Amino acid sequence: MSLEVKPTTRLIDVLRDDLGLTGTKEGCGKGDCGACTVLLDGIAVNSCLVLAVQADKKEVTTVEGLGSPDELHPLQEAFLRNGAVQCGYCTPGVLLSAKTLLDRNPKPTREQIAVAISGNLCRCTGYKQIIDAVADVAQVIGAERAAN
Repeated sequence: MSLEVKPTTRLIDVLRDDLGLTGTKEGCGKGDCGACTVLLDGIAVNSCLVLAVQADKKEVTTVEGLGSPDELHPLQEAFLRNGAVQCGYCTPGVLLSAKTLLDRNPKPTREQIAVAISGNLCRCTGYKQIIDAVADVAQVIGAERAAN
């Protein structure tokens, strides 16, 4: 996909306003809350701090790219199962931060999970349920890899 954007346009604005990908949320606009987290070539970044032109020729993944309503991503299923979703505002960013971790380290410790999501603020759920959900997915990934 190709778009023309002004050099000062932020990635979050292109995603939400131009592409209608509203799963990415803007919280603070300063990179402090993680609500706007997306994956840029598989790495979690705050899209409020990234200029759209910096995403040129890179793969951008938003929460909409994780799963579908008919087939949720294992992380999405685990968040529901573990009560890791309340208001849902932080959830897209947390999911993408967790995905980055699991893509790099399929067997993280609870401490590593906590560090990986530390840039994502959650005011509703608390982090225990989120860490439980990511740990659940890590167990499934570990079991699948052991079986293969």
